[in-house]
Amino acid sequence: MTSNLDLASLRVFLQVAELAHFSRAADELGMPKGRVSQVVRDLEAQLGTRLFQRTTRRVSLTSDGELLAERARALMADAGEIEALFQQDQQLSGRLRVDMPVRLALDAVLPALPEFLAAHPGVTVELSCTDRRVDLVEEGFDCVLRVGAVHDPLLVARPLGQMRMVNVASPGYLAAHGTPATPDDLVAQGHHLVHYSQSWADRRPRFDWVDAAGQERTLTLPSRVTVNNTDAYQAAAVAGAGVAQFPLQGVRHLLADGLLVQLLDGFDAAPLPVRLVLSQRRHTPRRVRVFMDWLAGRLADRLDAQGSAE
Repeated sequence: MTSNLDLASLRVFLQVAELAHFSRAADELGMPKGRVSQVVRDLEAQLGTRLFQRTTRRVSLTSDGELLAERARALMADAGEIEALFQQDQQLSGRLRVDMPVRLALDAVLPALPEFLAAHPGVTVELSCTDRRVDLVEEGFDCVLRVGAVHDPLLVARPLGQMRMVNVASPGYLAAHGTPATPDDLVAQGHHLVHYSQSWADRRPRFDWVDAAGQERTLTLPSRVTVNNTDAYQAAAVAGAGVAQFPLQGVRHLLADGLLVQLLDGFDAAPLPVRLVLSQRRHTPRRVRVFMDWLAGRLADRLDAQGSAE
């Protein structure tokens, strides 16, 4: 074999490998599906081996494909670093596909996004705002702003800070049920929770707190209202549907306006870590790195430092 491997072909191969799907890879690359298939066939012919096992619904890497993917990712990363050395003064261009929780998008990101776009006119942004845990790789996101734990070993997490949690209820709810001073009062006074769950299968409303010894504690309480959206969770608490636990940053305005009352101070849940997450399998383009730095700056004054409370 005398011909050299082409970086563009390897980029196509890696996209198919990452998404395990030719059509999705074609959409992500902005190429016809037939062209993507032809690039992979040509690469297989050039290397003299089959890189994918193909079915009608999905493709998977062969052992040779796995070997090539590992080497190709390293090669693409090196190529990206070389390009970055000479592109610091060039305008950013291309599409950014990002996912983040609804409230953070509405409160912190969208109000300032036009400033970012004005500074980088060659960039377009696809912003997914959802409270569910998206599949970063399967759904083709460049990065995800995630609140809470990150367990996937194939993801790289950049810590940004954490959100202090507070316990709240509406004045009307407290007038009807009493104001608890300790978690035991929640039971003794017959309180119930507004239950937030991203899965309807989760039927266990819990009140969580960190005790004086630093141990996380939990108490199961009844709930008459269950929601799967943070806006609905907030609205239910304001309406008097029960006790709720929120990041302080998200309810400051409601506390200031008297629509919610903070209670059980000293019995707050553990702070929620906030991270920017991306796939370790994918080379990170400069536009994504610049956007992540901008996003970290936007959130800096809204988050507590890791390991501290406000």
